Amino acid sequence: MPVAQFREIPEGAPPELVTAESVAEGHPDKMADRISDEILDAYLRLDPNAHVAVETLVTADLCVVAGEVRAPPLALEPVVRRAIRDIGYAASPFGWDSVEVRLAVHAQSPEIARGVDSAPGKAEGAGDQGIMVGYACRETPALMPAPIHYAHRLMERMAQLRRGGRGDLGPDGKSQVTLEYRGHRPVRAEAVVLSQMHAASLSMPELRGLAERVVREVLPDGWVDGRTRLLVNPAGTFVLGGPAADTGLTGRKNVVDSYGPVVPHGGGAFSGKDPSKVDRSASYAARYVAKNVVAAGLAERCLLQIAYAIGVAEPLAVHVDCLGTGALGDRSGERIAAAVRRTCPLTPRWIRDRLGLDRPIYARTAAYGHFGRPPEADGGFSWERLDLAEALLEAVRG
Repeated sequence: MPVAQFREIPEGAPPELVTAESVAEGHPDKMADRISDEILDAYLRLDPNAHVAVETLVTADLCVVAGEVRAPPLALEPVVRRAIRDIGYAASPFGWDSVEVRLAVHAQSPEIARGVDSAPGKAEGAGDQGIMVGYACRETPALMPAPIHYAHRLMERMAQLRRGGRGDLGPDGKSQVTLEYRGHRPVRAEAVVLSQMHAASLSMPELRGLAERVVREVLPDGWVDGRTRLLVNPAGTFVLGGPAADTGLTGRKNVVDSYGPVVPHGGGAFSGKDPSKVDRSASYAARYVAKNVVAAGLAERCLLQIAYAIGVAEPLAVHVDCLGTGALGDRSGERIAAAVRRTCPLTPRWIRDRLGLDRPIYARTAAYGHFGRPPEADGGFSWERLDLAEALLEAVRG
């Protein structure tokens, strides 16, 4: 098996600082994503072939859901209220049982349906045009960029503490992690920002003590040192949070959902969209392929881009960039892209079948990242499996 290598680090090379952020499940934008994905899951439970594209807006005492569907009838308001309750908003000015819910969901356009549906002599087409991006690297065991990976884990850990009985922690929050790199290796934490919604009874010194413990627990040993800056609620108290403090919209945290700002983004949001929408399903497929390229030893870093046109099944282009870490020489990207095309058709139907995407597995993706999470027994995060590596190696050798 080929083994890729990092580029050599020049003697005396200056450090590089790389930053990424995450937001908690109770952040208004993430709430909107979660509500949209809960609605998608509810429709998929009724019909695995449901077509759904819904957007959510949340603000003080108001939740608006709009979009288009092709699916059996479904009472949406209870789905919305259950999602808000589970996230943790129980009381006014944004309580699950008191918030006003407005629905503006209509039937899918027949012209979009015609482009997507298969027919005699016509394969299922892509649900939209776009450029989908997948990425993997060896910075973490999850094969994710380290800044976004640890930013997510910080928010996830705070949520675990809240759900485990810390009633003085609220559902809203943000983290930001700045890591120092030498060459392409993260070596230490330069700065960590943790903004956490809390009860008025929790003092700032108590919150800071909790944050310090969580940061040391989540980041690798030795990354927090005497020069690491830890900023906890740098604007002061954070008692009023969620939609009562800020408006949220579906699809406004695309970079947080993906790989952080070090990786290009095709622009399409994920949440609220069924897998016929390739800006979701093909982004998952791109991650699946890129991760297996790295796992196969074909590169230390792999950036994969796929382009589609609405109504057309075959991708228009598949591009691979190993960012100087390819194991196959100067033509690594070209050779790997050819192997991907021989191994993976990357049509909407192939993606849906290969990754089992016609299932209600999406609400769990709405917070803490769509990538870098372990595959689950019921098919959740199937795009994180490593069952393609051998086939890619064989295609390269052939």
